[in-house]
Amino acid sequence: MFKRSAEALLEGYLKSDEKKIFFLWGPRRSGKTTLLRQLERTYGYPLFNFDLQSDAEKFAPRREALSRLAALGPVILIDEVQNAPETIKALKVLHDEYKVKIIATGSSELRQKTQDFDSLAGRFIEHYCYPLSTDELRLSMTVKPAEEEDWYQSVAHDMQIYGGYPEVLSTPISQRKEREDLLRSIVETYILKDIVNIYDLRNSKIAYDLLRKIALQIGSEVSLRELANSLSTSAQTIANYLQIFVKNHVLIALPSFKTNMRRAISEHKKYYFHDLGVRNALIDDFRELHLRNDQGHVFENFVISEVNKVLLNENIHRNLYFYREYSGAEVDLIIEDSEKTYLGVEFKLSAPKKPMKTIFPLPHEQLLITPGNYHRLLEHLRRPFPLTNHA
Repeated sequence: MFKRSAEALLEGYLKSDEKKIFFLWGPRRSGKTTLLRQLERTYGYPLFNFDLQSDAEKFAPRREALSRLAALGPVILIDEVQNAPETIKALKVLHDEYKVKIIATGSSELRQKTQDFDSLAGRFIEHYCYPLSTDELRLSMTVKPAEEEDWYQSVAHDMQIYGGYPEVLSTPISQRKEREDLLRSIVETYILKDIVNIYDLRNSKIAYDLLRKIALQIGSEVSLRELANSLSTSAQTIANYLQIFVKNHVLIALPSFKTNMRRAISEHKKYYFHDLGVRNALIDDFRELHLRNDQGHVFENFVISEVNKVLLNENIHRNLYFYREYSGAEVDLIIEDSEKTYLGVEFKLSAPKKPMKTIFPLPHEQLLITPGNYHRLLEHLRRPFPLTNHA
């Protein structure tokens, strides 16, 4: 059993006097259901699965139905809550009148699926459960201090090929075919079938082909017009599909950082995958990293995904960008905090012989991140950015 960042928060919530609804957001098969079943086994709380219509129907906003639910105990567990957005009214009444604690998992897209979600303002707290992070894996294993550097590099190598879905990493590395089949199943059932059905997307082929094209150009700026032309559709359709994949935790969008200076010109975004196992399944490439021409971009995606997990898992507020000038020079990642303090990050497979030039036009700290020190960036996110370098 892997230790998840959400476990301590859920335990603290259950032991506290907090009555707000606890939403645990994330993609399917990221481990949310496992956490709920663990609570069901440990405490005996009732668990409802909204993949089943019969379970969702029990939450009809009627007094007799809600009284029966409240009589089940002080805590109710709900899985895949986004499948029944009409139950929001029932959750509100259970919270307001019956003072029942509710832990509900699902996609945060529930916010967009129903205007009733606004009625929960001030009545909920939220957390995220993504595929496993290196931090969570570190908590799950015993690693001697002297072996940490090698451990982080080994984990990074594995996750750049197979990602971090718990059931994939639970499969021994020697069973490569089983891992690859699991990832193909995740792509086919969750990413393609579920999302296409939920949003009633007219063309599942466009959805699949679009993700494949993004998978083949991670680390590069994406032109909606070029994608639309290559897929024989409109730029607006491409924009809508990309937005859906971002909201459903498939893609991470990285916008261009803008200043008042005219040197920053890009209007495009870069897109990265939350999970590189999914990305590699889309292009059917699970080769060892040293055999791949995209090794640098894969490493960049890996670290940006890990940064994103730290920010969401630990509720750290940072904005992520990239920066590019007319000359073509760019900074791979700009991290901005609420005080408008900046950290510029360059990704390299090995440290360059010459010092890096500083092109970002605002005062900032600059880090060079390689496979041997990426975990230091994750540690850096947890503290204020000191201004050690100036442009």
